[in-house]
Amino acid sequence: MSRHAALRLEEKPNDVLLATLDRPEVANAFDTGAALELCELFEPFQAEQRYRCVVVTGAGDRAFCAGADLKERNTLSDAQWRSQHETFERMFRAVRDCPVPVIAAVNGAAYAGGLELVLHCDFAYASASAKFALTEVSLGIMPGGGGTQTLPRVVGERRAKELILAARPFSAEEALAWGVVNRLCPPGRVVAEALEAAGRIAALAPLAVRQAKRAMREGLHRDLASAMQIEIDAYNRLVGTEDRREGLRAFNEKRKPKFSGR
Repeated sequence: MSRHAALRLEEKPNDVLLATLDRPEVANAFDTGAALELCELFEPFQAEQRYRCVVVTGAGDRAFCAGADLKERNTLSDAQWRSQHETFERMFRAVRDCPVPVIAAVNGAAYAGGLELVLHCDFAYASASAKFALTEVSLGIMPGGGGTQTLPRVVGERRAKELILAARPFSAEEALAWGVVNRLCPPGRVVAEALEAAGRIAALAPLAVRQAKRAMREGLHRDLASAMQIEIDAYNRLVGTEDRREGLRAFNEKRKPKFSGR
């Protein structure tokens, strides 16, 4: 386990990493330092995929993440605010562009930037008691971590407008029904179930998982013909890999494959 000022990292079996936002005294809100720690975690994945799946959660059972630390923001000038927000933009971009799967384990409230963080993960599990909201317009700002773009893509334009323009909180049950989260978990089980899902992903061919993620991410908002070409390009990158050959050998030998990521 490694411990930073705001982020607790735990290596799990099968190259799974559990990253816990560890500022429970402020509902795991991220300040500039926490945002930089998330950048330092996720940006190196572009060059070296040490882990096969990442699970992100919050410390305690009250909050996943309440978004930006408003006590810190209360001290900032306009110029400092904009500078800080550039760091937040970098953080969200690092999570969004991570080539390996990222699962959110939403253990409590996910508000403002906390919900935006969930929406930048590949999918999410949530505690049945979790709550969600993009509350920014109630503070005189608006979502700036992708919320006006990611939420409509998940729940639809008209529902997203209701939620964002009215700063309307919504429940875990609504989040499940609308596709914001994939599963609701009993109290205390969300991290364990997210880690189980991460373990299933990590047991599969890592190059194939990354290319499948890339094809979905890059293709979903293109026209179908362009998206199909993105898929074929990703597929063809796997044909010459040792993992592709090992998968075929294992199938014909009726054994479990041993994928090496090569």
